[in-house]
Amino acid sequence: MAEKAGQLVEGDAEEISFETSKGIKVLDSFDKMGLREDLLRGLYAYGFEKPSAIQQRAIVPILSKRDVIAQAQSGTGKTSLIALTTCQMLDIQSREVQALVLSPTRELANQTEKVVLAVGDFMNVQAHACIGGKSIGEDIRKLEYGVHIVSGTPGRVFDMIKRRTLRTRSINVLVLDEADEMLSKGFKEQIYDVYRYLPPETQVVLVSATLPTEVLEMTQKFMTEPLRVLVKRDELTLEGIRQFFVAVEREEWKFDTLCDLYDTLTITQAVIFCNTKRKVDWLTEKMRQNNFTVSSMHGDMPQKEREAIMAEFRSGTTRVLITTDVWARGLDVQQVSLVINYDLPNSRELYIHRIGRSGRYGRKGVAINFVRNDDIRILRDIEQYYSTQIDEMPMNVADLI
Repeated sequence: MAEKAGQLVEGDAEEISFETSKGIKVLDSFDKMGLREDLLRGLYAYGFEKPSAIQQRAIVPILSKRDVIAQAQSGTGKTSLIALTTCQMLDIQSREVQALVLSPTRELANQTEKVVLAVGDFMNVQAHACIGGKSIGEDIRKLEYGVHIVSGTPGRVFDMIKRRTLRTRSINVLVLDEADEMLSKGFKEQIYDVYRYLPPETQVVLVSATLPTEVLEMTQKFMTEPLRVLVKRDELTLEGIRQFFVAVEREEWKFDTLCDLYDTLTITQAVIFCNTKRKVDWLTEKMRQNNFTVSSMHGDMPQKEREAIMAEFRSGTTRVLITTDVWARGLDVQQVSLVINYDLPNSRELYIHRIGRSGRYGRKGVAINFVRNDDIRILRDIEQYYSTQIDEMPMNVADLI
């Protein structure tokens, strides 16, 4: 397994499931992992009872300071894996930044900060989310005061490093969350910029649900013989999630179909995905004109507004959220058990991130795909790729939620 990550071709990924990641011990309880007492207290208080599959296998290698690539499907405790391992490695007496977690979206960076603060509560861990759209002054104040863990988006983090406000000399671990997204076109340069400022012996941990070959090849540049804990692709279908499609011959028919489903949506909380910001705005407006209560979110909204909408949705004040893929990654709202793809996603990888919003961590969920005549090919492709089955939606779909 010591060959460089770049040599992992698509075909290999099939065979390397957890079991064949050689030499990895599987520890089925947090108590066996040699974690600090006060961290264990935080974990249990936060509601964790036993480690998930990825946690059972990846925690100890990460704590042994190895470079690790951890891949597991949405909703299997990857954010808490990051929080737990970074907290365990801290020297709490020092007020220097010792761990840096980079995420592709502000919401995810915020969520990581929240989970770090929750599990590190009894350790008195100081963490801060450095994200765009927020006050730079606040970042500077927080960093000057001293924090142990910074969770942020690449642009703002790099800005803070260049201003010498975020000092990197004591950083000993860099975590890239949703690494496939981070290393795709948009962020690649920024990540390299940040990486250049880190101490040479910094440990690197990659976490993601999907890791395309080209991303694995890139890891050669900044990882040293990483240990890979990967799931097979056909294990990536999300077991607790029933997937359906509704055939709509034409785009215009999707709206009526959605209105028919509205009562079903509000039994639980539902997320509706569209492929563009314009479509989100249009659909939100049209639903409201028809007296349906919905909220919406996308990347062009001011940060304050995005936070307010997230807070409303988390608390259950709003039950239906219309959004773009900015929401598709890593955001955990316990009550979401229905996802609707108003538009089929542009890539197969996004499909799993989207429908993984429902049925988090083994809970049941339902995903409904609106499929126009010319989408059927894409749907079949997704089915084949994840060796899963997507059936026509039954009349009693409400009973399944």
